[in-house]
Amino acid sequence: MANTRSAEKQQRQAEKAAARNRAGKSRLRSALKKARGSVTDANAMSAGFSEIDKAAKKGLIKGNTADRYKSRLAKASKRATAK
Repeated sequence: MANTRSAEKQQRQAEKAAARNRAGKSRLRSALKKARGSVTDANAMSAGFSEIDKAAKKGLIKGNTADRYKSRLAKASKRATAK
């Protein structure tokens, strides 16, 4: 329990940030799932890349993690179109 007004404010800010982060992560996971499900669809891939970039920009995931996700999506797309 917070003892000072500033600690109470910090608690409120932390709760809001946690909710924002939770929503952003969920949105990212949904976009990744959709992109992985339809690797041959260029629009889904583009939307997936966009969500990954947005998540990295907001600090939800690190830059290298975003690059890894995009690389794996592109690799899966290339594999699917080669068949």
